[in-house]
Amino acid sequence: MTMLALFLMLVLPGTLLAQSDYLEHARRLHREVPMIDTHNDLPEMIHENAKGDLSKMDPDTRLKIDTDIPRLKAGLVGGQFFAAYVPAAYKDKDAAKYALEEIDIIKRFTRRSPSLQWATTADGILAAHKAGKIASLIGIEGGYAIENSLALLRIYHELGVRYMTLTHSLNTDWADAATDTPAHNGLTPFGEDVVREMNRVGIMVDISHVSDATMVDAIRVSRLPVIFSHSSARALANHARNVPDSILAMMKQNGGVVMVNIFPGFINPIAAKQSAGVLDKMKEFQAQYPNDPDKANKAWTQWFDNMKLEPGTLSEVADHVEHIVKLAGIDHVGIGADFGSLTTHPVGLEDVSRYPYLTAELLRRGWKDEDVKKFLGLNLLRVMRAVEQGAEK
Repeated sequence: MTMLALFLMLVLPGTLLAQSDYLEHARRLHREVPMIDTHNDLPEMIHENAKGDLSKMDPDTRLKIDTDIPRLKAGLVGGQFFAAYVPAAYKDKDAAKYALEEIDIIKRFTRRSPSLQWATTADGILAAHKAGKIASLIGIEGGYAIENSLALLRIYHELGVRYMTLTHSLNTDWADAATDTPAHNGLTPFGEDVVREMNRVGIMVDISHVSDATMVDAIRVSRLPVIFSHSSARALANHARNVPDSILAMMKQNGGVVMVNIFPGFINPIAAKQSAGVLDKMKEFQAQYPNDPDKANKAWTQWFDNMKLEPGTLSEVADHVEHIVKLAGIDHVGIGADFGSLTTHPVGLEDVSRYPYLTAELLRRGWKDEDVKKFLGLNLLRVMRAVEQGAEK
């Protein structure tokens, strides 16, 4: 025993020493395997608040939001999927343009940052982690981005996109969303073609934001594992955006992974009630500004930013992780926190530097190292490899 350890045992309460031990243990595991988060809205914030001008909003400096690259480093993040988010207000106007502008933002800040390394594969993430860099990846949030064109889907893959969320708050022309009135009872025949083409080219099928019927259809049609890039457990927080137990049970057979979201409305039951109409509200603003998606989206964003929510806690996030493990299994859970655009955070997870504290909480609950590593990134790496190999075939 070192003199420092002996001193700490004598002068610190046992619980404080234990917390310190868990945190140091957590940080060691983050260094051993890449912790991969599958959803961060930093590009949306730069797009909306700085019109894409990195000199006005430089991710390599401390930003006023919950995400920047220095804090990603402090949080020992090994791989980050940045979301090229397309608001539903643009579903019938300039959706592809909006997505491409955010992809451009991601590529530009990745290229200029000494802390980021571009990656499009599981091996690319491991290479970045070995080099002491954060792997930078792209996921599209909102299937409106393909404008009903499989050719656009293929082009996005060429640009480096490695997952696409089939919908956002409103239905696409081919898939029902969780927070819109059902129009297709799941996927249309073209929607099934979209899923098959994603399998063929190597884009992970993301079923966060979609209706239960669309979840079932996507799992049925996809011959490869699917993901929920940023969703939590509906049994613990009754929000339509969360995953019901019946679907969690299907994930084991599918081989996919549910990446837990930390937004209070998806992890705390009181906040879930408070935020029940959050995504529906966009329809009101879209109706108010039918020919101006910029105004509609700005009005919704301002309304959302001013909403008061019960914040929830880090412990509740861990509860969702463990519920998913109980229903789907340890091989089917990860983290897709939804940082970047959050204005209310669970107590203990105030920004991206706090990831090791969640890992420490799982260790405190008795998790084994090998299971923690699966949660941190090994599960997502397995799914990425399956999709990469399936595309090759």
